[in-house]
Amino acid sequence: MFIPTLLLKKLYTLGSLTNVDHGVRFAIKNRLSNAEVTDLVSVAIDSNSIPRDAVAIHLGDSRIIQGSALNPDAPIEFPLGAILTLVVQAPHLPPGKHTVEIAVKTRPFGKLAFDVEDSIQEETERLVRIPRDAKDDYGEAAIRARQAFVRTQTGATLDHVTRYSFDAHRVQGNCEHFTGVTQIPLGIAGPLTIHGEHAQGDFFVPLATSEGTLVASYNRGMKVINLSGGARCTIVGDAMQRAPVFVFEDARACREFVRWVGDNTPKIREEAEATSSVARLQYIDPYLANKFVFLRFNYTTGDAAGQNMVGRATFAACSWILDNYAGIKHFYLESNFATDKKASQINIMRTRGKRVTAEVTVPRDVLIQQMRVEPESLVYHHGVANVGAFLSGANNNGAHSANGITAMFIATGQDVANVAESSAAILYAELTPDRDMYLSITIPSLIVATHGGGTGLPTQSECLEMLGCRGKGRVNKLAEIIAGVVLAGEISLASAISSSDWVSSHERYGRNR
Repeated sequence: MFIPTLLLKKLYTLGSLTNVDHGVRFAIKNRLSNAEVTDLVSVAIDSNSIPRDAVAIHLGDSRIIQGSALNPDAPIEFPLGAILTLVVQAPHLPPGKHTVEIAVKTRPFGKLAFDVEDSIQEETERLVRIPRDAKDDYGEAAIRARQAFVRTQTGATLDHVTRYSFDAHRVQGNCEHFTGVTQIPLGIAGPLTIHGEHAQGDFFVPLATSEGTLVASYNRGMKVINLSGGARCTIVGDAMQRAPVFVFEDARACREFVRWVGDNTPKIREEAEATSSVARLQYIDPYLANKFVFLRFNYTTGDAAGQNMVGRATFAACSWILDNYAGIKHFYLESNFATDKKASQINIMRTRGKRVTAEVTVPRDVLIQQMRVEPESLVYHHGVANVGAFLSGANNNGAHSANGITAMFIATGQDVANVAESSAAILYAELTPDRDMYLSITIPSLIVATHGGGTGLPTQSECLEMLGCRGKGRVNKLAEIIAGVVLAGEISLASAISSSDWVSSHERYGRNR
């Protein structure tokens, strides 16, 4: 069974190379699938071969097997996720980089052979370390040890941080060194009427924020939308990226590589999609500059935000590419061209996450009676603000989409750092022939999930349930609701600025002094 070289190298646990009594230790972890190790073919460090009888394999259950004792009739069980620690009898290694080579025979993968670079660190004075428990780092004993540690180290009392209502094991995979919780006020706005293809009806919206006036502002914007018949929300694009870069000798070699990638896209897709039951590679965008080829892999990722998913899939695809194309001088899995957690023009143009538009036509009388501002004033104000956005180089010509998106992200367990790109928006306003106001906003890179990540945490799951968006099959519904909320916020703040209510609102509801 063929396994790409880059995936083989992932078996090695980086940072495990250590000098120990009478030798050197390192570890490998099964990141493929359940297997058996039937033979230790060879081990070498810095090209120096280690005899098989000088290798002890620690199985993690107090059993130790000599490398020379391995054979097909007495294999080592090596299930997915298991770790084998190898201790070799060899002179201690000096600090710095070293090459470790290992070859084993397995069932069902056959012979696996790879080499990796790891390093020996210089011994230093004992550092202050946060308490951990290797067996149960989310148990009460470990958490209380960290709380006591923080109190001792900082003098903080941690009265509220230590109070939480859920089993701490729920946050494993979401937060390391778990010590407590930060409680953020949660307000409810709504109802908000949405006419989407996935979200249809009235929704009460959870907004987690410490900014006074935010919930009230969105609430009054929702009222205007409801009086206007509701917001029409439409998802027009869906793509999550990883963007590796390949370095060649010259630009002609880059051009030939891009042609080869185009010819071999079906095989590249097969390698990528083999890593996931959900990720689907839609297309690969090539971009050439100097002697670099940037490949922007575009996937759909189901109900997950998908950054980790597409990273794993692209890693597998690129591993196959590296094994099958000669002339690549250097390779990096991420080139900064996917612009993960950064606003960028390419994501505005090409989509990252969901591309969703929310629209409403606000009757003239509704705007005047509810917001004390005429449609002509708001449309004119929009034109002036466009000039300001252009001059400033902003990624958004609207007022404050980040406010509503961030508050909903925190409430529903999204990766809040994705607000960096999710807050980009294109706002458009026009006066209709009936002198009403048509307003629409397009969010070109809204990265959301209803499954995986932080969406399964207790309070976040409850907030998703409030929206009818918990679990699989609901991510597009959530995206449409968020777009409607953003549109409500634009109506409210733009009206407040145009009617000079902005400062007085903060004086009344906020913390202005």
